[in-house]
Amino acid sequence: MPALQSRAASRRLVGGLVLSTCLMVFGAKAATPAPDARDRQQAREIYSELLRIPTVKGQGQVPVLAEVLIRRLRAAGFPAEDIQTLPLDVGGETTVGLLVRYRGAAGNTRKPVALLAHMDVVGAVAENWSTDPFRPVEKDGYLYARGSVDTKASVALLATTFIRLREAGWVPDRDLVLALSGDEESGSRTTRQLAAHAWIRSAEYALNADGGTGEMAHDGAPAAFFFQAAEKTSVSFKVETRNRGGHSSAPRPDNAMYEMADALKGIQALRFPVQFNEVNRAMAEAMARARGGEVATALRTLLGDPGDAAARAVMEKHPEDANILWTTCVPTMIEGGNARNALAQNVAATVHCRIFPGVPIEQVQAALERAVRGSGASVSVDAARGSSPPSPIRADVFEAVRRAVNANYPGATLTPEMSSGGTDGRYFRAAGIPTYGVGSLALRHPEDDRAHGIDERMWMESFDRELTFWDVLLKDIAGEH
Repeated sequence: MPALQSRAASRRLVGGLVLSTCLMVFGAKAATPAPDARDRQQAREIYSELLRIPTVKGQGQVPVLAEVLIRRLRAAGFPAEDIQTLPLDVGGETTVGLLVRYRGAAGNTRKPVALLAHMDVVGAVAENWSTDPFRPVEKDGYLYARGSVDTKASVALLATTFIRLREAGWVPDRDLVLALSGDEESGSRTTRQLAAHAWIRSAEYALNADGGTGEMAHDGAPAAFFFQAAEKTSVSFKVETRNRGGHSSAPRPDNAMYEMADALKGIQALRFPVQFNEVNRAMAEAMARARGGEVATALRTLLGDPGDAAARAVMEKHPEDANILWTTCVPTMIEGGNARNALAQNVAATVHCRIFPGVPIEQVQAALERAVRGSGASVSVDAARGSSPPSPIRADVFEAVRRAVNANYPGATLTPEMSSGGTDGRYFRAAGIPTYGVGSLALRHPEDDRAHGIDERMWMESFDRELTFWDVLLKDIAGEH
């Protein structure tokens, strides 16, 4: 028996030498290694460095952050011609969009894929935080800092993924283009520049890290993740009433404040129709399976008959679930009057709407005008972000994302999502590029819902895993060479 084992071992050794020789002769190489502890430490270092840069509107720090990334990417071997900044002056402040092209193999004919995130963050009221919002602090398994979730984690992870794959010699079979915007939180002008760039405009699709989070229970139950394929349109309308005013000692029935009250009551009574597209239909079906009870019954009824009034009434009692079903409009600010002892001459209210994909802004404005009719109020658009159609749920992309999610969280669900918020993705969709919010960063709900709020934080166990998500996904969609 020992002799047989010895001969078998010799055959394996010879076979291994022959295989090694063949690999050297024909230029083949082993698969690129998966992320390791050193890679995760590098991601943490980049993350911490980015979080210390206050990329808030008005402070001019986005170009500083972009230069930090450029230095690291150049050191990893990305040539200067594959890195571009797109500077833009906004109100006297310069911000930038950043593009990094990871070139595909010579002669590749596949269309590029864009990878999206944003470098800017919203402001923070430091005295309301338990830590300095721009000095990252790790405690209790979380890292606290402004932008820790939205979205410097994703910027750091994507940059680290490009760096480690480049250093390992990985060559994709198509171009991958990292597109980082500089003003997503304050207008998305750089986003529109990025979407129109020659490296991007021919992209087959875009993967948006800003839309890629999931929900994780404290007890370790399988996480739920989302495949964002649509977004509502964010529009603020100005509702105004005017009056000749007068002395408060002689009040009259015609009063700008009374008229505004009538206008707002009309808006309170306004109902937009239940609507379904491919994305929120899948969401409603998944919610019905998960929730049970009256919500499940109401959703199944509306899926069959969107006009069912009784089912709608049930869903209106659950606004956190119902907002995927229709356009919403709600007053958020009001101002008026010019003196304590004078009848108001001007009253203005801001009504903020989240409009169902594909519904024209003008159609919603007309509905508001009908709702305030008789009050004497006028309605005008105050501020509007870009609108976009939903992206088709491509089976190949969905399954690639599912595989990447399950590499981190076996058994986790992945569900199509229509966001009631807004991201850069809408501008890429409007430019004709199907865009999907993806990722497996897990937030524990509701206590981790802190983006834009006090003590924003990232669960670092999930952050450390996320390099695996991007490693698996990029090799899936762009080959292993």
